Order: sequence, then structure tokens, then C-alpha cells
Amino acid sequence: MQRRTPRIAEEIEDEFGVVTRYRRHPNGRGLVATDASVDQTAFLAPTVYVESGARVGRGVRIAAGSWVDREAVIGPHAEIGAAVHVGAAVVVGEGAHVGSHTKIGARATVGAGARIAPDQKIGEDSVLPQQSQYGAAA
Repeated sequence: MQRRTPRIAEEIEDEFGVVTRYRRHPNGRGLVATDASVDQTAFLAPTVYVESGARVGRGVRIAAGSWVDREAVIGPHAEIGAAVHVGAAVVVGEGAHVGSHTKIGARATVGAGARIAPDQKIGEDSVLPQQSQYGAAA
């Protein structure tokens, strides 16, 4: 019996000429790089991108227009709002909540259960402790 190869949903070439291939995630239809890892129970809205090497855990919810950059890790049951940029090599802890339109700089760490209000900018290499709140309405 011949095995079927899943169809590639999209290929995108970056400014350096590197082509990344994406497939649709079965739960929400977001685009996932073929070498990224997204748990089957995670929900990715159709306009979400998960880049190469990123990992998205069990029960995660990522809203429309968000982008999970290369090598980022989103812990189990975290929630990422709409139009959020999770920078390269960022770690978002279990159960954390990131408000819409937030930008998290490269290599930042968001602790488990932390809450970030909408429209925030988290700098590169920042560390937000567990159960912390960031922003006025967190």
C-alpha cells in the first residue's frame, strides 16, 4: 500500500531566499511550518503562522493574525490573543495569557500563569515571573 504525503498548504520565500513550507493544522486551520511541533489539541485560527522549530503545547489557543516566530515555545493551556507577535526563542509558560496586539521580543520568558494586558511591548530578553501581571488591565 502506497503512503500518501500530506499536501503542502503554502510555501513562502523570505528575504534571504529561504523557502519555508507550511501545512494547515487540523484544529483551526492555522499554518504550521513542517518542522514545527503543534499539539493536536491546540487551536490555531486560520490566519496564524507558526514558524520553523517552534513548539506549541496541549490545549493552547492562538487567535487570528498571530505569529509564533522561530524556536518559540508556547506551554500547555496558554492563550495568545489576536495579532500577537511571539518573538524568536520566546518561552511562554503554562496557562499564561497574552493580550491582543502585544509584541514579545526575542528570547523573552513569560512565566506560567502570567497575564499580559493587550497592546503591550515586551522587550528582548525580558523575564516576567510566574503569576505576574504586565500592563494596566492585566
